[in-house]
Amino acid sequence: MPKLNHLRILMLSATLLLSITASAQLAKDTIPAAKPAAAAKPAAKKPQWYEKISLRGYTQVRYNRLLETNPDLKFDGDRSVGDRGGVLIRRGRLIFFGDISPHLFLYYQVDFASNASSTNLHFGQIRDLYADIFVDTGKVFRFRVGQSKIPFGFENMQSSQNRLPLDRADALNTAAPSERDLGAFFYWTPRKARNRYDILAEQGLKGSNNYGVFGFGVYNGQSTNKPELNNSMHVIGRLSYPFGFGKQILEIGIQGYTGFFTLESGQASSGVKRNVTSTYRDKRVAASIALAPQPFGILAEYNIGESPMYRADSDSILNSPLEGGFITIFYKTKLPKTGQTIIPYFRAQYYSGGVKIATDTKALKMNEYDFGIEYQIMKSLEITTSYTYSIRNTSDKAKEFNNQTGSLLRVQVQFNY
Repeated sequence: MPKLNHLRILMLSATLLLSITASAQLAKDTIPAAKPAAAAKPAAKKPQWYEKISLRGYTQVRYNRLLETNPDLKFDGDRSVGDRGGVLIRRGRLIFFGDISPHLFLYYQVDFASNASSTNLHFGQIRDLYADIFVDTGKVFRFRVGQSKIPFGFENMQSSQNRLPLDRADALNTAAPSERDLGAFFYWTPRKARNRYDILAEQGLKGSNNYGVFGFGVYNGQSTNKPELNNSMHVIGRLSYPFGFGKQILEIGIQGYTGFFTLESGQASSGVKRNVTSTYRDKRVAASIALAPQPFGILAEYNIGESPMYRADSDSILNSPLEGGFITIFYKTKLPKTGQTIIPYFRAQYYSGGVKIATDTKALKMNEYDFGIEYQIMKSLEITTSYTYSIRNTSDKAKEFNNQTGSLLRVQVQFNY
């Protein structure tokens, strides 16, 4: 009997142990397992500098010989005007730009419609290549280093993509041919002025972009993509402010520069007398006034100065006074329903002085009148027609252009991308 009792105790103990084990397993199966800790999100990848670069551009295609009255009339800027002038790709620009860092902005513009000669067209050429180095994160103070536009005149700094007349006025463009040079500039743009420059750009009000309320700098002075040929840098200063009157923005500015310009080898015709160094004083001062078109707009500029100029009476190149200016009036209106924009304009210009980069630094006396219409069909496409009447009297030993008077109708198609 005692053995039997022990056996029973043993069996009861085993049964109890099995029950406890089964209960524990059942509890384990019914209690949901704890979720694993969520994996930490990977840190956001810092964009590389090249991922901050944007690309845009525009192309201009022209024909200038409609209603032409004088095929011998020629222009310095657009060489397709007049005899043997056909369809021309005037500009083919690609622009790379972006904020590389909070203190560095890069701008790189290439033109693929530059002409190596009168018979070799459409070569690539650097137009702008500069960096804006910001002193502060608010971008009020900055230094611009590289090849960029010279801060002289409102229309000179206005992009050809944005300008109404097909070509810049000779009166101020002769100061900085192709508008650019190699140098370094300081610009100060307070926040209120910068906001107004942004409004002009965003609303398509024909501004000249942000070149500072105050600008100061030095540059070579030999024009775009040309090396320095003397040991004296040009010095320039500009003061301009965009005043706000309700919805209107009126910008008034004054600017001036001084330096020395040296003739290139072969620029003077054989026998033309020059000074010993072929280097001449080059200086100007100009005033500008620009009223944004809301809807009526106006742009007027005038400059006086001194530069090298050919003198027929002595068959020589001498420092000579110059003066000239222009006025453009225009009106911006949007068509109902379509939202397309039409801007008719009229410009009158006058200039008397030298053309320092021309053969023999030719003397030019001109009066010119343009009446045109810019038709913005869509953001990516616009057409400009311009009827021009021009009187151009020139003097140079090479007789590159004879004195001519005439009129013509010009048409330009512009693609923006």
